[in-house]
Amino acid sequence: MKIEEVKSTVRTQRIAAHSHVKGLGLDEAGGAIQSAAGLVGQKAAREAAGIVVDLIKSKKMAGRALLLAGPPGTGKTAIALAIAQELGNKVPFCPMVGSEVFSNEIKKTEVLMENFRRSIGLRIRETKEVYEGEVTELTPVETENPMGGYGKTISNVVVGLKTAKGTKQLKLDPSIFDALQKEKVEVGDVIYIEANSGAVKRQGRSDTFATEFDLETEEYVPLPKGDVHKKKEVIQDVTLHDLDVANARPQGGQDVLSMMGQLMKPKKTEITDKLRMEINKVVNKYIDQGIAELVPGVLFIDEIHMLDLETFTYLHKSLESPIAPIVIFATNRGRCVIRGTTDIVSPHGIPLDLLDRLLIIRTLLYSTSDMEQIIKLRAQTEGLQLEESAFARLSEIGTNSTLRYAVQLLTPAHQMCKVNGRNQITKDDIEDVHSLFLDAKRSSKHLSEKNNKFML
Repeated sequence: MKIEEVKSTVRTQRIAAHSHVKGLGLDEAGGAIQSAAGLVGQKAAREAAGIVVDLIKSKKMAGRALLLAGPPGTGKTAIALAIAQELGNKVPFCPMVGSEVFSNEIKKTEVLMENFRRSIGLRIRETKEVYEGEVTELTPVETENPMGGYGKTISNVVVGLKTAKGTKQLKLDPSIFDALQKEKVEVGDVIYIEANSGAVKRQGRSDTFATEFDLETEEYVPLPKGDVHKKKEVIQDVTLHDLDVANARPQGGQDVLSMMGQLMKPKKTEITDKLRMEINKVVNKYIDQGIAELVPGVLFIDEIHMLDLETFTYLHKSLESPIAPIVIFATNRGRCVIRGTTDIVSPHGIPLDLLDRLLIIRTLLYSTSDMEQIIKLRAQTEGLQLEESAFARLSEIGTNSTLRYAVQLLTPAHQMCKVNGRNQITKDDIEDVHSLFLDAKRSSKHLSEKNNKFML
């Protein structure tokens, strides 16, 4: 018999542009390490972002905004994603691009508000009365069918639960027996049953059965401590947008026209301000009672210069709202005309009154040595081997054109090297792909020289 191990497919997933970014790469004193957590250089920008992360964690940054400004390819998006990594997965992070607001289905301001609400989390703590333990008995009690006939129905189900402290026998409704069957509960499983709703949750197999089989796919959990009947705190994380959508579903009639109307409606529907105000009231009530806690997240708007004057004005109102996230903008523009106007020129294409409210972080062009470190990092992430001369040539190309172009040459160069029967990319492979593909500067030069050959 031949037995083969199946290789894991986790490592073969697509590598995105910022897969290598794991954090800001700061030391304990908040200083930026030259190359750490997937980021290289940009020390001042990373240290400033570190202060912002501390402010967000201490809840002193809500309703404020940050602007990452710098030339293309200087790591603005990478720093924003690093901030998200530092905050962890419990803090909502909602990325969007400025051009997303221009939709034919809903208003520009509605798109902005939706993303604002997606960026604000609500941590709800509920204390539920539960019965928890290892199942020692599971006996359905049958009776004669009251509707007549030969079959029998289940009148109740007897469940025995055991914890480290004691045991308890429960007589449960037949509807809970259906829930037990759906969860595929057997004797020896650890479960908990909510006293109010009757909801059943199977947590796993008791670890006393861990030696039952040599090979087992089951997840084993320890025997619960305390009494069978107890109060348990359940924490649930939702965003305000989740609450908006859950309460905005139309409740139509049962007639055919009403049902057809619901089917014909577009998927995207606007949520009214009135509904949002009602939800805010309920949220504030929960916060006052100590049931819920507001978690202001991060809304990242890339290419902020793509917004127009109307949306910039709307941002003022949204930032001043009592329930507002931390907003991070990014732009690669210098002085340019504000979209939606014909003659108002402003730094970064943002109105001066909004710029006045922003903390601005500047990103600078990378040096040749920084580029070489970034290219080495990308090659390591993509699992590629390069000679030192190939790294030097790529960083030189990046200095003359752009870092993005230099990084994009890695994969075609690897393909070229595979065709030639090698595993390590050489300087010649880089030269070959550099001659086959044009960067923006060389393409622009070619267009200006051969302009009369192209159609207008």
